[in-house]
Amino acid sequence: MLLYQPQSGYCYNSDSLFLYDFISSFNPRGDMLDIGAGCGIIGFLVARDNKKVNLEAIDKQDIFVSYATNNARVNNIDYKVYLGDVLTYQFEKKYNYIISNPPFYHSKSTKSEDEMLSTARYNVNLPISGFFKKVSQLLKPKSHFIFCYDAIYFAEICAELANVKMKVVDIQFVHPKIDRAASLVMVHARNGSNSLMKVHEPFISFNGNTISQKAQDIYEKANTQSIKCQI
Repeated sequence: MLLYQPQSGYCYNSDSLFLYDFISSFNPRGDMLDIGAGCGIIGFLVARDNKKVNLEAIDKQDIFVSYATNNARVNNIDYKVYLGDVLTYQFEKKYNYIISNPPFYHSKSTKSEDEMLSTARYNVNLPISGFFKKVSQLLKPKSHFIFCYDAIYFAEICAELANVKMKVVDIQFVHPKIDRAASLVMVHARNGSNSLMKVHEPFISFNGNTISQKAQDIYEKANTQSIKCQI
């Protein structure tokens, strides 16, 4: 898959590829919304591998809407992308799946002066409580919300999902190395579910200084090529 990205500023990373693989493990189908789509990578990969997905997306930065629109055309993916803030945007439908790699860096972290980077990275731009409330309003009954977040927020994630009557049914923690704390958590939540939470085995990105076999398999399956440019 060929993906055009901004020459400078925010670009996708391994989090996006790991999340794509996690989402695809649930064999999604039906109407899907990608929140904070960026260049569109996660939704495009999921839609490429799951033909029964009807993909839509939203991003608040017009530059990413332009890149995502172009990438959909280049990769021949049927796609509708909205420009706007998901918290205030008035959607005309509800969805079977909502996916997202949202901004999750803490607002007290050292911020980039680059507005594009700041908007894409820091959770002050999409607070958890408002984000989850909006997702719960946009999901059809007994539907799916799959996303990733900084692992240190896992307790808050569970509490805020419960506040909007959603339940975590699958989680997987991502560790940079086997002896390091988790840096990321991938979460599958549902509304109207009575399932017990399934904790998947930890995902280890590196074995020493070598990319783990699981990570390598995902990179090969994704098969992406990035081109940084101005459009």
